[in-house]
Amino acid sequence: MLEGDVMDLARHAIFVSLQLTMPILLLTLIIGVIISLFQAVTQIQEQTLTFVPKILVFVASIIVLGPWMLHTAVTFMSASFLSLPSATPSGHYLGPQ
Repeated sequence: MLEGDVMDLARHAIFVSLQLTMPILLLTLIIGVIISLFQAVTQIQEQTLTFVPKILVFVASIIVLGPWMLHTAVTFMSASFLSLPSATPSGHYLGPQ
């Protein structure tokens, strides 16, 4: 496996991890901003008011996006494992003999 192949695999792994985490992070960020605006307008400074909606949105997004996330992760891992034979020089087995 050449350096370029390793870099491509690392780049793809980072892209897949961002692809899996961004929807949940964006949803919790949006809810956090909405709750902060609500607290600023009403001057309610209850600390638990910010955490409970974020946790509920997090759990709901995992339930809704879970199958897509699992499919994406399994597809990436399958492609990674299927590319392992091409990682050895000319396809030779390099294990113990």
